[in-house]
Amino acid sequence: MAAKPKLAFIAADVAKAQEALKRLTTRYGCAAVDEAAVIVPLGGDGFMLESLHRYKDLKKPIYGMQRGSIGFLMNEYREQGLPKRVAAAQGFKLHPLRMRSRTLAGDVDQALAINEVSLLRETRQAAKLRIEVDGVVRIAELICDGALVATPAGSTAYNLSAHGPIIPLGAGVLALTPICAFRPRRWRGALLPHSARVVFKILEPEKRPVSAVADYTEVRDVVEVDVVEDRRVSLTLLFDPEHNLEERILKEQFEP
Repeated sequence: MAAKPKLAFIAADVAKAQEALKRLTTRYGCAAVDEAAVIVPLGGDGFMLESLHRYKDLKKPIYGMQRGSIGFLMNEYREQGLPKRVAAAQGFKLHPLRMRSRTLAGDVDQALAINEVSLLRETRQAAKLRIEVDGVVRIAELICDGALVATPAGSTAYNLSAHGPIIPLGAGVLALTPICAFRPRRWRGALLPHSARVVFKILEPEKRPVSAVADYTEVRDVVEVDVVEDRRVSLTLLFDPEHNLEERILKEQFEP
């Protein structure tokens, strides 16, 4: 009797993903997450991000399959020959951003972001931000709806919607992108080395409150937010060779 493959299937709480979970588990079995060689999330990009955060300490490669609405980080869903596909998949290492925030109440919080750290105004009034890069004030006052720092993997997400640049994975840079900037009018953002430390200081925080979001972790009423890539944390995504993440990001730049 052949041994069960060391794949751990997990699924988003939507019908399409749950149905796929049943079929794949029946066909291949399902190892416990802590005993598996590879974790296989079934869902969309949101569920993939949730899975990466949840299982980051296990340091296991993750091979996602698309069973959600958006699947930029997922492989095509096919049930046939899955163990062979996983064995032939190409790995890509991601290093998340670490956000450290301080609030009006004096609370200090930390969170990781695989896609981006974003600052957003909380009320009808525009936010006012001071931006420092490696200890140097680069923008004394940015009047805006917000701003974000995106990783290459996250550059095609919220960053792209905010008209930020798409970044090839091997470029070694981060995107610093304003969200609906009013002043200075002509500033459209910057590309920074991945080693850069970005500090946002909120001006008039009581009158113009701002929240900070690291992927899906939100901290409200911040007064200062420190963002840096955490090279100590390494996450491995697996992709089919014919449709790897590097190719997807390159392709995205030529989509109409």
